Amino acid sequence: MRQPLIFLAVLAFALGCFQSNSTPLHYTWDAGWMKLPDGVNLGNTHGCVALDVQGRVYLNTDSRQSVMVFAPDGQFLHAMGEDLAGGLHGMDIVQADGAETIWVTHTGLHQVRQLDMAGETLRQWSWPEISKKYTSAKEYKPTSVAVLPDGRFFVADGYGKGWVHAYSAEGVWEFCFGGPGSEAGKFQTPHGITWDEEIQRLVVADRENRRLQVFYPDGTLDRVVATPLNRPCHVDAGPEGWLVAELEGRVSILDRDGAVLAHLGEQENPALRATNAVDRDKWHDGMFLSPHCAAWGKQGDLWVVDWNFRGRLNRLVRQTR
Repeated sequence: MRQPLIFLAVLAFALGCFQSNSTPLHYTWDAGWMKLPDGVNLGNTHGCVALDVQGRVYLNTDSRQSVMVFAPDGQFLHAMGEDLAGGLHGMDIVQADGAETIWVTHTGLHQVRQLDMAGETLRQWSWPEISKKYTSAKEYKPTSVAVLPDGRFFVADGYGKGWVHAYSAEGVWEFCFGGPGSEAGKFQTPHGITWDEEIQRLVVADRENRRLQVFYPDGTLDRVVATPLNRPCHVDAGPEGWLVAELEGRVSILDRDGAVLAHLGEQENPALRATNAVDRDKWHDGMFLSPHCAAWGKQGDLWVVDWNFRGRLNRLVRQTR
């Protein structure tokens, strides 16, 4: 009986029938959204995706085209960031004082940078030596950055020593919290971080502890979200709640109490989850592989990056009924 059930689950997703028990959430898989010119490939996608105020989509890759930019209709516009090739990992597009900037983390350069929208570096920060948590820059491998409306920002050292670092609006290191562990308030790979303006809290994707944790801006733990998750890599806060990219083949939407509103595109084959090496002949519309980052669009649409050596970015279109 298992094979027919798997078929029906995939068919339901492709037809846009995913919904929750409380708030209906319906999506269709837009397989033809991305339009790449001949000779242009994504390369390995091991980063993030973000949207600007005009709805343009920015995608990290490990290629020389480290930031690829697409129009809202999926047309490829241009690429930038050759100086950041290989290791660009976290990204946040921030609007302040009437202008937008791109904030990125780089695991290979051990840096956080603020870029203008043309990809030029405005400010950058190296390893937080002042924190006394590191003996060299090589121990610091930041994976995500979250910027608050007042200019303060937080950096998650997901591939390093598991601390979250707080900076003032002027870019001065202030304190850190977390560190390695499984108890509440500690992390095992704090891979993604976001600021949730609605509740005025930081939300951290604590990947290897398979949970989200919520913190006040002073680093005090608010709560642990106990909802079982499949190695959450990234979380994005939106009107519906939290959009969570789970490395083991799934994307989930949770409300702010941690209740599941939807599980989307769950990969039925365990061998295709949490692996970078799945080639195109094993890709199927309606099922993710290894979701690494996900972002809300203004109309409730979703963009999801799979960690994949060929490069995979999917759009899911919100349906209203």
